[in-house]
Amino acid sequence: MFHRSGWLLSAAHKSSGKTTLSIGLAAALRGAGRRVQTFKKGPDYIDPMWLAQASGRACWNLDPHLMGWGEIDALVQREVHGTGHGTGQGADVTLVEGNKGLYDGLALDGSNSNAALARHLGLPVVLVIDARGMTRGVAPLILGYQAFDRDLRIAGVILNRLGGSRHEAKLRAVIEHYTDVPVLGAVQQDAALEIVERHLGLVPSQEADGALRTVQRLAEAVRQQVDLDRLLAVTAAPAEAVVPARPVPMELRAAAPLAPSPAAPAEPVRIGVAMDRAFGFYYADDLLALREAGAQIVAIDTLHDALLPPRLDGLFLGGGFPETSAAAIAANTSLRSALQQAIVGQRMPTYAECGGLMLLARSLRTLDGQVHPMVGAIPGDVVMHARPVGRGYVRLRPSGAAPWSALAEPVAHGASDDGLPADGCMHAHEFHYSSLENLDPAAPIDYAWQVERGHGIDGRRDGLLIHRLWASYSHLRSVGHCGWAKAFVDHVRQVRDAKPCADLPELPGLPDLPDLSGRSDLPPDRLTAARARRAKELLSC
Repeated sequence: MFHRSGWLLSAAHKSSGKTTLSIGLAAALRGAGRRVQTFKKGPDYIDPMWLAQASGRACWNLDPHLMGWGEIDALVQREVHGTGHGTGQGADVTLVEGNKGLYDGLALDGSNSNAALARHLGLPVVLVIDARGMTRGVAPLILGYQAFDRDLRIAGVILNRLGGSRHEAKLRAVIEHYTDVPVLGAVQQDAALEIVERHLGLVPSQEADGALRTVQRLAEAVRQQVDLDRLLAVTAAPAEAVVPARPVPMELRAAAPLAPSPAAPAEPVRIGVAMDRAFGFYYADDLLALREAGAQIVAIDTLHDALLPPRLDGLFLGGGFPETSAAAIAANTSLRSALQQAIVGQRMPTYAECGGLMLLARSLRTLDGQVHPMVGAIPGDVVMHARPVGRGYVRLRPSGAAPWSALAEPVAHGASDDGLPADGCMHAHEFHYSSLENLDPAAPIDYAWQVERGHGIDGRRDGLLIHRLWASYSHLRSVGHCGWAKAFVDHVRQVRDAKPCADLPELPGLPDLPDLSGRSDLPPDRLTAARARRAKELLSC
Protein backbone atom coordinates (compact mmCIF):
# COMPACT_ATOMS: atom_id res chain seq x y z
CA MET A 1 0.00 0.00 0.00
CA PHE A 2 1.38 3.38 -1.00
CA HIS A 3 1.37 6.35 1.34
CA ARG A 4 -0.90 9.06 0.05
CA SER A 5 0.62 12.22 -1.39
CA GLY A 6 -1.04 15.35 -2.62
CA TRP A 7 -0.23 18.83 -3.85
CA LEU A 8 -1.56 21.79 -5.78
CA LEU A 9 0.53 22.56 -8.85
CA SER A 10 0.63 26.30 -9.45
CA ALA A 11 2.88 28.95 -10.97
CA ALA A 12 3.84 32.59 -10.75
CA HIS A 13 1.69 33.40 -13.78
CA LYS A 14 -0.42 31.75 -16.46
CA SER A 15 1.09 29.94 -19.45
CA SER A 16 4.02 28.67 -17.38
CA GLY A 17 3.50 25.05 -18.43
CA LYS A 18 1.30 23.87 -15.54
CA THR A 19 -0.99 21.78 -17.71
CA THR A 20 1.68 19.95 -19.69
CA LEU A 21 3.55 19.16 -16.49
CA SER A 22 0.34 18.06 -14.74
CA ILE A 23 -0.44 15.74 -17.65
CA GLY A 24 3.08 14.34 -17.60
CA LEU A 25 3.06 13.88 -13.82
CA ALA A 26 -0.33 12.14 -13.82
CA ALA A 27 0.66 9.80 -16.65
CA ALA A 28 4.11 9.04 -15.22
CA LEU A 29 2.76 8.27 -11.76
CA ARG A 30 -0.02 6.16 -13.23
CA GLY A 31 2.60 4.26 -15.19
CA ALA A 32 4.44 3.63 -11.92
CA GLY A 33 1.36 1.95 -10.48
CA ARG A 34 -0.11 4.89 -8.58
CA ARG A 35 -3.82 5.69 -8.47
CA VAL A 36 -3.82 9.36 -9.40
CA GLN A 37 -6.85 11.58 -8.83
CA THR A 38 -6.67 14.90 -10.65
CA PHE A 39 -8.63 18.08 -10.07
CA LYS A 40 -8.64 21.41 -11.92
CA LYS A 41 -9.16 24.69 -10.14
CA GLY A 42 -11.75 27.02 -11.65
CA PRO A 43 -13.93 26.81 -14.75
CA ASP A 44 -12.19 24.79 -17.45
CA TYR A 45 -13.21 22.04 -19.85
CA ILE A 46 -10.07 21.42 -21.86
CA ASP A 47 -7.41 20.76 -19.21
CA PRO A 48 -9.62 18.17 -17.44
CA MET A 49 -9.97 16.24 -20.73
CA TRP A 50 -6.20 15.87 -20.92
CA LEU A 51 -5.82 15.11 -17.22
CA ALA A 52 -8.51 12.43 -17.38
CA GLN A 53 -6.75 10.77 -20.29
CA ALA A 54 -3.43 10.89 -18.41
CA SER A 55 -4.75 9.52 -15.11
CA GLY A 56 -7.38 7.13 -16.41
CA ARG A 57 -9.91 8.70 -14.01
CA ALA A 58 -12.40 11.53 -14.37
CA CYS A 59 -10.94 14.95 -13.55
CA TRP A 60 -13.17 17.14 -11.38
CA ASN A 61 -13.26 20.93 -11.20
CA LEU A 62 -12.88 22.74 -7.88
CA ASP A 63 -14.25 26.26 -8.14
CA PRO A 64 -14.64 28.30 -4.94
CA HIS A 65 -16.58 30.94 -6.88
CA LEU A 66 -19.34 28.52 -7.92
CA MET A 67 -19.10 25.93 -5.15
CA GLY A 68 -19.35 26.10 -1.39
CA TRP A 69 -16.34 24.95 0.61
CA GLY A 70 -18.38 22.12 2.09
CA GLU A 71 -19.22 20.89 -1.39
CA ILE A 72 -15.55 21.02 -2.41
CA ASP A 73 -14.65 19.04 0.70
CA ALA A 74 -17.30 16.41 -0.05
CA LEU A 75 -16.11 16.02 -3.65
CA VAL A 76 -12.43 15.66 -2.71
CA GLN A 77 -13.19 13.23 0.07
CA ARG A 78 -15.36 11.10 -2.21
CA GLU A 79 -12.83 10.85 -5.02
CA VAL A 80 -9.66 10.56 -2.90
CA HIS A 81 -10.85 8.56 0.09
CA GLY A 82 -14.09 7.04 -1.12
CA THR A 83 -14.98 4.80 -3.96
CA GLY A 84 -13.70 7.11 -6.69
CA HIS A 85 -16.60 7.61 -9.09
CA GLY A 86 -16.36 5.12 -11.93
CA THR A 87 -13.22 3.45 -10.51
CA GLY A 88 -14.42 1.64 -7.39
CA GLN A 89 -11.39 2.74 -5.39
CA GLY A 90 -9.73 5.76 -3.82
CA ALA A 91 -6.46 7.35 -4.84
CA ASP A 92 -2.81 7.31 -3.74
CA VAL A 93 -1.96 10.67 -5.27
CA THR A 94 -4.00 13.88 -5.34
CA LEU A 95 -2.96 16.37 -8.00
CA VAL A 96 -4.79 19.69 -8.20
CA GLU A 97 -3.82 21.84 -11.17
CA GLY A 98 -4.24 25.53 -10.44
CA ASN A 99 -5.32 28.23 -12.87
CA LYS A 100 -3.39 31.40 -13.61
CA GLY A 101 -0.92 32.31 -10.85
CA LEU A 102 -0.78 31.06 -7.27
CA TYR A 103 -2.25 34.20 -5.72
CA ASP A 104 -4.48 35.26 -8.61
CA GLY A 105 -8.26 35.37 -8.22
CA LEU A 106 -11.33 37.57 -8.36
CA ALA A 107 -11.39 38.57 -4.69
CA LEU A 108 -9.04 41.26 -3.32
CA ASP A 109 -8.49 39.18 -0.19
CA GLY A 110 -7.55 36.12 -2.25
CA SER A 111 -10.43 34.07 -0.85
CA ASN A 112 -10.99 32.30 -4.17
CA SER A 113 -7.34 32.08 -5.26
CA ASN A 114 -5.28 28.95 -5.83
CA ALA A 115 -3.51 29.63 -2.55
CA ALA A 116 -6.83 29.72 -0.69
CA LEU A 117 -7.84 26.38 -2.21
CA ALA A 118 -4.53 24.75 -1.28
CA ARG A 119 -4.72 26.14 2.24
CA HIS A 120 -8.31 24.98 2.68
CA LEU A 121 -7.55 21.44 1.52
CA GLY A 122 -4.35 21.28 3.56
CA LEU A 123 -2.26 20.69 0.44
CA PRO A 124 1.30 21.92 -0.11
CA VAL A 125 2.12 23.84 -3.28
CA VAL A 126 4.53 22.75 -5.99
CA LEU A 127 5.47 25.90 -7.89
CA VAL A 128 6.21 25.75 -11.62
CA ILE A 129 8.64 28.46 -12.69
CA ASP A 130 8.95 29.43 -16.35
CA ALA A 131 12.72 29.89 -16.24
CA ARG A 132 13.23 31.47 -19.67
CA GLY A 133 15.59 34.43 -19.36
CA MET A 134 15.90 33.98 -15.59
CA THR A 135 18.99 33.44 -13.41
CA ARG A 136 19.58 35.09 -10.02
CA GLY A 137 16.10 36.65 -10.09
CA VAL A 138 14.56 33.27 -9.35
CA ALA A 139 15.52 33.64 -5.66
CA PRO A 140 13.52 36.79 -4.80
CA LEU A 141 10.58 35.36 -6.72
CA ILE A 142 10.52 32.23 -4.54
CA LEU A 143 11.22 34.16 -1.34
CA GLY A 144 8.45 36.64 -2.12
CA TYR A 145 5.94 33.86 -2.75
CA GLN A 146 6.88 32.26 0.56
CA ALA A 147 6.63 35.53 2.48
CA PHE A 148 3.30 36.62 0.99
CA ASP A 149 1.39 33.86 2.79
CA ARG A 150 3.22 32.25 5.72
CA ASP A 151 0.38 29.77 6.24
CA LEU A 152 1.03 28.22 2.84
CA ARG A 153 3.78 25.64 2.39
CA ILE A 154 5.68 25.69 -0.91
CA ALA A 155 7.04 22.15 -0.89
CA GLY A 156 9.23 22.55 -3.95
CA VAL A 157 9.68 24.04 -7.39
CA ILE A 158 9.84 22.58 -10.88
CA LEU A 159 11.93 24.64 -13.25
CA ASN A 160 10.41 24.66 -16.72
CA ARG A 161 11.59 25.61 -20.20
CA LEU A 162 15.26 25.68 -19.28
CA GLY A 163 17.81 26.71 -21.86
CA GLY A 164 20.26 23.85 -21.32
CA SER A 165 22.36 22.21 -18.61
CA ARG A 166 24.38 25.36 -17.78
CA HIS A 167 21.17 27.33 -17.28
CA GLU A 168 19.85 24.59 -15.02
CA ALA A 169 23.04 24.49 -12.95
CA LYS A 170 22.98 28.27 -12.37
CA LEU A 171 19.36 28.23 -11.19
CA ARG A 172 19.89 25.26 -8.92
CA ALA A 173 22.87 26.98 -7.31
CA VAL A 174 20.94 30.22 -6.75
CA ILE A 175 17.92 28.46 -5.26
CA GLU A 176 20.07 26.29 -2.98
CA HIS A 177 22.09 29.29 -1.75
CA TYR A 178 19.25 31.73 -1.04
CA THR A 179 16.22 29.54 -0.23
CA ASP A 180 15.24 26.36 1.57
CA VAL A 181 12.95 25.20 -1.23
CA PRO A 182 14.00 21.99 -3.00
CA VAL A 183 14.18 21.78 -6.79
CA LEU A 184 12.02 18.78 -7.63
CA GLY A 185 12.49 18.90 -11.37
CA ALA A 186 14.20 20.74 -14.20
CA VAL A 187 12.50 20.42 -17.59
CA GLN A 188 14.36 21.59 -20.65
CA GLN A 189 12.74 23.67 -23.38
CA ASP A 190 11.44 21.23 -25.98
CA ALA A 191 8.94 22.05 -28.70
CA ALA A 192 7.91 18.39 -28.76
CA LEU A 193 6.45 18.77 -25.27
CA GLU A 194 4.16 21.66 -26.18
CA ILE A 195 0.47 21.19 -26.92
CA VAL A 196 -1.03 23.46 -29.56
CA GLU A 197 -3.00 26.30 -28.00
CA ARG A 198 -6.17 28.00 -29.17
CA HIS A 199 -7.97 31.09 -27.90
CA LEU A 200 -9.51 29.22 -24.94
CA GLY A 201 -6.37 27.27 -24.03
CA LEU A 202 -5.02 23.96 -25.25
CA VAL A 203 -6.58 22.14 -28.17
CA PRO A 204 -9.01 19.59 -26.65
CA SER A 205 -7.68 16.06 -26.40
CA GLN A 206 -10.56 14.61 -28.44
CA GLU A 207 -9.63 16.98 -31.27
CA ALA A 208 -5.86 16.60 -31.09
CA ASP A 209 -4.40 14.02 -33.44
CA GLY A 210 -2.16 11.65 -31.55
CA ALA A 211 -3.36 12.76 -28.09
CA LEU A 212 -2.26 9.45 -26.54
CA ARG A 213 1.21 9.80 -28.04
CA THR A 214 1.40 13.34 -26.62
CA VAL A 215 0.50 12.08 -23.14
CA GLN A 216 3.11 9.33 -23.40
CA ARG A 217 5.76 11.83 -24.56
CA LEU A 218 5.00 14.13 -21.60
CA ALA A 219 5.13 11.19 -19.19
CA GLU A 220 8.55 10.16 -20.46
CA ALA A 221 9.88 13.73 -20.16
CA VAL A 222 8.66 13.90 -16.55
CA ARG A 223 10.17 10.52 -15.69
CA GLN A 224 13.55 11.72 -16.94
CA GLN A 225 13.54 15.28 -15.61
CA VAL A 226 11.44 15.26 -12.40
CA ASP A 227 12.45 13.45 -9.22
CA LEU A 228 9.17 11.63 -8.65
CA ASP A 229 10.28 9.88 -5.47
CA ARG A 230 11.30 13.16 -3.87
CA LEU A 231 8.11 14.84 -5.07
CA LEU A 232 6.01 12.16 -3.40
CA ALA A 233 8.11 12.33 -0.25
CA VAL A 234 7.89 16.10 0.28
CA THR A 235 4.14 16.10 -0.44
CA ALA A 236 3.34 13.01 1.64
CA ALA A 237 0.14 13.38 3.62
CA PRO A 238 -0.30 12.44 7.30
CA ALA A 239 -1.72 9.05 8.10
CA GLU A 240 -5.28 10.35 7.63
CA ALA A 241 -4.23 11.77 4.21
CA VAL A 242 -6.00 14.71 2.62
CA VAL A 243 -9.07 15.42 4.73
CA PRO A 244 -11.57 18.24 4.50
CA ALA A 245 -10.57 21.20 6.60
CA ARG A 246 -14.11 21.51 7.87
CA PRO A 247 -16.93 19.01 8.34
CA VAL A 248 -19.49 18.93 5.57
CA PRO A 249 -22.84 20.34 6.76
CA MET A 250 -25.60 17.76 6.63
CA GLU A 251 -27.88 20.10 4.69
CA LEU A 252 -25.22 20.36 1.99
CA ARG A 253 -24.79 16.60 1.91
CA ALA A 254 -28.51 16.35 1.21
CA ALA A 255 -28.77 19.23 -1.24
CA ALA A 256 -25.61 18.91 -3.31
CA PRO A 257 -25.85 16.92 -6.55
CA LEU A 258 -22.74 15.05 -5.44
CA ALA A 259 -24.75 13.31 -2.73
CA PRO A 260 -26.39 9.96 -3.56
CA SER A 261 -29.77 10.50 -5.10
CA PRO A 262 -32.94 8.41 -4.77
CA ALA A 263 -33.37 5.51 -7.13
CA ALA A 264 -33.88 6.58 -10.70
CA PRO A 265 -37.24 6.00 -12.36
CA ALA A 266 -37.81 2.59 -13.88
CA GLU A 267 -37.76 4.08 -17.35
CA PRO A 268 -34.96 6.65 -17.73
CA VAL A 269 -35.29 9.51 -20.13
CA ARG A 270 -32.98 9.23 -23.13
CA ILE A 271 -30.99 12.41 -23.69
CA GLY A 272 -28.81 12.77 -26.76
CA VAL A 273 -25.51 14.53 -26.02
CA ALA A 274 -23.20 15.84 -28.76
CA MET A 275 -19.82 14.18 -28.14
CA ASP A 276 -17.31 14.30 -30.94
CA ARG A 277 -14.35 16.20 -32.31
CA ALA A 278 -16.32 19.48 -32.34
CA PHE A 279 -18.23 19.13 -29.04
CA GLY A 280 -16.73 17.99 -25.75
CA PHE A 281 -17.20 20.73 -23.14
CA TYR A 282 -18.95 18.79 -20.38
CA TYR A 283 -18.27 18.82 -16.66
CA ALA A 284 -18.05 15.46 -14.93
CA ASP A 285 -20.47 16.81 -12.31
CA ASP A 286 -23.08 17.57 -14.95
CA LEU A 287 -22.94 14.16 -16.60
CA LEU A 288 -23.11 12.50 -13.19
CA ALA A 289 -26.03 14.72 -12.11
CA LEU A 290 -27.91 13.92 -15.33
CA ARG A 291 -27.52 10.19 -14.71
CA GLU A 292 -28.46 10.49 -11.04
CA ALA A 293 -31.61 12.37 -12.06
CA GLY A 294 -32.64 9.46 -14.25
CA ALA A 295 -31.15 10.25 -17.66
CA GLN A 296 -29.60 7.75 -20.03
CA ILE A 297 -26.93 9.62 -21.98
CA VAL A 298 -26.76 8.72 -25.66
CA ALA A 299 -23.78 10.06 -27.60
CA ILE A 300 -24.30 11.94 -30.87
CA ASP A 301 -21.54 12.47 -33.43
CA THR A 302 -22.51 15.64 -35.30
CA LEU A 303 -19.85 15.02 -37.94
CA HIS A 304 -20.58 11.42 -38.89
CA ASP A 305 -24.02 10.31 -37.67
CA ALA A 306 -26.56 10.41 -40.48
CA LEU A 307 -29.52 10.31 -38.10
CA LEU A 308 -30.25 10.95 -34.46
CA PRO A 309 -30.25 7.90 -32.17
CA PRO A 310 -33.70 6.33 -31.83
CA ARG A 311 -36.21 7.10 -29.08
CA LEU A 312 -34.62 10.29 -27.78
CA ASP A 313 -36.61 12.30 -25.27
CA GLY A 314 -34.33 15.36 -25.11
CA LEU A 315 -31.09 16.89 -26.34
CA PHE A 316 -28.10 18.43 -24.53
CA LEU A 317 -25.73 20.17 -26.93
CA GLY A 318 -22.72 21.40 -24.98
CA GLY A 319 -19.82 23.63 -25.84
CA GLY A 320 -16.82 23.03 -28.05
CA PHE A 321 -15.25 24.41 -31.19
CA PRO A 322 -17.84 23.97 -33.98
CA GLU A 323 -16.04 26.69 -35.94
CA THR A 324 -13.09 24.33 -36.53
CA SER A 325 -15.43 21.67 -37.96
CA ALA A 326 -17.96 24.00 -39.57
CA ALA A 327 -17.50 22.59 -43.08
CA ALA A 328 -17.97 19.01 -41.86
CA ILE A 329 -21.06 19.94 -39.84
CA ALA A 330 -22.52 21.76 -42.85
CA ALA A 331 -21.81 18.78 -45.09
CA ASN A 332 -23.76 16.45 -42.79
CA THR A 333 -27.10 17.62 -44.16
CA SER A 334 -29.04 14.59 -42.96
CA LEU A 335 -28.16 15.11 -39.30
CA ARG A 336 -28.77 18.86 -39.54
CA SER A 337 -32.20 18.10 -40.95
CA ALA A 338 -32.86 15.52 -38.22
CA LEU A 339 -31.93 18.04 -35.51
CA GLN A 340 -34.13 20.68 -37.12
CA GLN A 341 -37.06 18.31 -37.30
CA ALA A 342 -36.58 17.15 -33.69
CA ILE A 343 -36.28 20.66 -32.21
CA VAL A 344 -38.68 22.59 -34.42
CA GLY A 345 -41.01 19.97 -35.85
CA GLN A 346 -41.29 17.66 -32.82
CA ARG A 347 -40.48 20.34 -30.24
CA MET A 348 -38.08 18.09 -28.36
CA PRO A 349 -36.81 19.63 -25.10
CA THR A 350 -33.30 20.87 -25.81
CA TYR A 351 -30.63 22.62 -23.80
CA ALA A 352 -27.71 24.13 -25.74
CA GLU A 353 -24.62 25.90 -24.39
CA CYS A 354 -22.31 28.13 -26.45
CA GLY A 355 -21.07 25.72 -29.13
CA GLY A 356 -24.49 24.07 -29.09
CA LEU A 357 -26.07 27.48 -29.66
CA MET A 358 -23.74 28.01 -32.61
CA LEU A 359 -24.71 24.65 -34.07
CA LEU A 360 -28.42 25.48 -33.92
CA ALA A 361 -28.15 28.89 -35.63
CA ARG A 362 -29.00 29.44 -39.29
CA SER A 363 -25.36 29.86 -40.29
CA LEU A 364 -21.84 30.17 -38.92
CA ARG A 365 -19.35 32.65 -40.39
CA THR A 366 -15.75 31.77 -39.60
CA LEU A 367 -12.84 34.19 -39.29
CA ASP A 368 -11.83 33.62 -42.91
CA GLY A 369 -15.23 34.88 -44.07
CA GLN A 370 -16.65 31.48 -45.01
CA VAL A 371 -20.36 31.06 -44.25
CA HIS A 372 -21.57 27.56 -43.42
CA PRO A 373 -25.24 26.53 -43.03
CA MET A 374 -26.10 25.16 -39.60
CA VAL A 375 -29.29 23.56 -38.21
CA GLY A 376 -31.57 26.63 -38.36
CA ALA A 377 -33.52 26.06 -35.14
CA ILE A 378 -32.44 29.54 -33.96
CA PRO A 379 -33.51 32.33 -36.36
CA GLY A 380 -30.17 34.10 -36.35
CA ASP A 381 -26.58 33.84 -37.57
CA VAL A 382 -23.36 33.28 -35.65
CA VAL A 383 -20.28 35.33 -36.47
CA MET A 384 -16.77 34.54 -35.22
CA HIS A 385 -14.53 37.37 -33.98
CA ALA A 386 -10.79 37.67 -33.43
CA ARG A 387 -11.23 38.91 -29.86
CA PRO A 388 -13.43 37.56 -27.05
CA VAL A 389 -17.05 38.72 -26.98
CA GLY A 390 -17.72 37.29 -23.52
CA ARG A 391 -15.19 35.78 -21.14
CA GLY A 392 -15.23 35.07 -17.41
CA TYR A 393 -17.79 34.64 -14.66
CA VAL A 394 -21.34 35.86 -15.23
CA ARG A 395 -24.23 36.70 -12.94
CA LEU A 396 -27.67 36.01 -14.35
CA ARG A 397 -31.05 36.97 -12.93
CA PRO A 398 -33.97 34.69 -13.91
CA SER A 399 -36.61 36.42 -16.01
CA GLY A 400 -39.33 33.92 -15.14
CA ALA A 401 -39.83 32.91 -18.75
CA ALA A 402 -37.85 29.67 -18.69
CA PRO A 403 -39.73 26.34 -18.93
CA TRP A 404 -37.55 24.96 -16.10
CA SER A 405 -35.46 26.63 -13.42
CA ALA A 406 -31.75 26.04 -13.03
CA LEU A 407 -31.71 27.48 -9.52
CA ALA A 408 -31.73 24.92 -6.73
CA GLU A 409 -33.98 25.04 -3.69
CA PRO A 410 -33.16 27.65 -1.00
CA VAL A 411 -31.55 25.03 1.23
CA ALA A 412 -28.75 24.81 -1.35
CA HIS A 413 -28.24 28.37 -2.51
CA GLY A 414 -29.12 30.11 0.71
CA ALA A 415 -26.11 28.85 2.63
CA SER A 416 -24.12 32.04 2.22
CA ASP A 417 -21.84 31.10 5.12
CA ASP A 418 -20.58 28.24 3.00
CA GLY A 419 -19.69 30.46 0.08
CA LEU A 420 -22.83 29.90 -1.95
CA PRO A 421 -24.57 32.87 -3.56
CA ALA A 422 -27.75 34.07 -1.89
CA ASP A 423 -28.56 36.94 -4.25
CA GLY A 424 -31.19 35.09 -6.28
CA CYS A 425 -28.91 35.06 -9.33
CA MET A 426 -27.35 32.24 -11.27
CA HIS A 427 -23.56 32.33 -11.12
CA ALA A 428 -21.98 30.75 -14.19
CA HIS A 429 -19.27 31.49 -16.77
CA GLU A 430 -18.86 32.24 -20.47
CA PHE A 431 -16.01 31.87 -22.96
CA HIS A 432 -16.97 32.79 -26.49
CA TYR A 433 -15.43 34.50 -29.48
CA SER A 434 -18.69 34.54 -31.41
CA SER A 435 -21.88 36.58 -31.44
CA LEU A 436 -25.46 35.81 -32.43
CA GLU A 437 -26.67 38.35 -34.97
CA ASN A 438 -29.55 39.07 -37.38
CA LEU A 439 -32.22 37.59 -35.13
CA ASP A 440 -35.60 37.55 -36.84
CA PRO A 441 -37.67 40.26 -35.09
CA ALA A 442 -40.90 38.39 -35.90
CA ALA A 443 -39.79 35.16 -34.22
CA PRO A 444 -41.48 34.29 -30.89
CA ILE A 445 -38.27 34.56 -28.84
CA ASP A 446 -38.02 35.06 -25.11
CA TYR A 447 -35.05 34.99 -22.73
CA ALA A 448 -34.43 33.03 -19.53
CA TRP A 449 -32.01 35.51 -17.93
CA GLN A 450 -31.17 39.14 -17.54
CA VAL A 451 -27.39 39.60 -17.53
CA GLU A 452 -26.12 41.51 -14.49
CA ARG A 453 -22.46 40.65 -15.06
CA GLY A 454 -21.04 39.41 -18.34
CA HIS A 455 -22.24 39.57 -21.94
CA GLY A 456 -24.49 36.62 -22.75
CA ILE A 457 -26.21 36.96 -26.12
CA ASP A 458 -26.48 40.73 -26.41
CA GLY A 459 -24.99 42.22 -23.23
CA ARG A 460 -28.42 42.36 -21.58
CA ARG A 461 -29.95 38.91 -21.99
CA ASP A 462 -29.03 35.26 -22.26
CA GLY A 463 -30.87 31.98 -22.51
CA LEU A 464 -32.76 32.31 -25.78
CA LEU A 465 -36.10 30.50 -25.60
CA ILE A 466 -37.94 29.26 -28.67
CA HIS A 467 -39.86 26.02 -29.37
CA ARG A 468 -38.75 23.92 -26.35
CA LEU A 469 -35.16 25.08 -26.85
CA TRP A 470 -33.04 26.91 -24.27
CA ALA A 471 -29.82 28.19 -25.87
CA SER A 472 -27.22 30.19 -23.91
CA TYR A 473 -23.69 31.44 -24.21
CA SER A 474 -23.37 30.96 -20.44
CA HIS A 475 -22.12 27.61 -19.19
CA LEU A 476 -23.86 26.15 -16.16
CA ARG A 477 -22.35 23.66 -13.76
CA SER A 478 -24.55 21.44 -11.61
CA VAL A 479 -23.00 22.39 -8.28
CA GLY A 480 -23.75 24.79 -5.45
CA HIS A 481 -26.90 26.76 -6.09
CA CYS A 482 -27.27 25.45 -9.64
CA GLY A 483 -29.57 22.48 -10.11
CA TRP A 484 -29.91 22.65 -13.85
CA ALA A 485 -29.26 18.97 -14.61
CA LYS A 486 -32.06 17.59 -12.44
CA ALA A 487 -34.41 20.41 -13.48
CA PHE A 488 -33.78 19.67 -17.15
CA VAL A 489 -34.26 15.93 -16.73
CA ASP A 490 -37.50 16.53 -14.83
CA HIS A 491 -38.66 18.82 -17.65
CA VAL A 492 -37.80 16.24 -20.30
CA ARG A 493 -39.65 13.56 -18.36
CA GLN A 494 -42.69 15.80 -17.91
CA VAL A 495 -42.87 16.50 -21.63
CA ARG A 496 -42.38 12.82 -22.47
CA ASP A 497 -45.05 11.64 -20.06
CA ALA A 498 -47.59 14.38 -20.81
CA LYS A 499 -50.97 13.23 -22.04
CA PRO A 500 -51.82 14.07 -25.64
CA CYS A 501 -53.82 17.24 -26.00
CA ALA A 502 -56.82 15.46 -27.41
CA ASP A 503 -59.24 18.06 -26.06
CA LEU A 504 -57.50 20.98 -27.76
CA PRO A 505 -59.77 22.16 -30.57
CA GLU A 506 -58.42 22.48 -34.03
CA LEU A 507 -57.91 26.00 -35.29
CA PRO A 508 -59.88 26.52 -38.47
CA GLY A 509 -57.80 26.60 -41.56
CA LEU A 510 -54.55 25.99 -39.64
CA PRO A 511 -52.14 23.65 -41.42
CA ASP A 512 -49.88 21.33 -39.49
CA LEU A 513 -46.43 22.51 -38.56
CA PRO A 514 -44.26 21.91 -41.59
CA ASP A 515 -41.89 18.99 -41.99
CA LEU A 516 -38.59 20.75 -42.38
CA SER A 517 -36.49 17.69 -43.15
CA GLY A 518 -34.06 18.44 -45.90
CA ARG A 519 -35.05 22.10 -46.06
CA SER A 520 -31.92 23.82 -44.78
CA ASP A 521 -32.87 26.81 -46.91
CA LEU A 522 -36.11 27.36 -44.99
CA PRO A 523 -35.78 29.32 -41.75
CA PRO A 524 -38.00 27.28 -39.44
CA ASP A 525 -39.11 30.23 -37.37
CA ARG A 526 -40.74 32.20 -40.16
CA LEU A 527 -44.14 30.90 -39.19
CA THR A 528 -47.41 32.68 -39.47
CA ALA A 529 -48.94 34.23 -36.37
CA ALA A 530 -51.52 31.47 -36.37
CA ARG A 531 -48.85 28.79 -36.32
CA ALA A 532 -47.07 30.55 -33.49
CA ARG A 533 -50.33 30.65 -31.48
CA ARG A 534 -50.81 26.94 -32.19
CA ALA A 535 -47.30 26.18 -30.93
CA LYS A 536 -47.92 28.04 -27.67
CA GLU A 537 -51.18 26.17 -27.12
CA LEU A 538 -49.45 22.85 -27.68
CA LEU A 539 -46.69 23.82 -25.25
CA SER A 540 -49.10 24.96 -22.56
CA CYS A 541 -51.06 21.74 -22.62
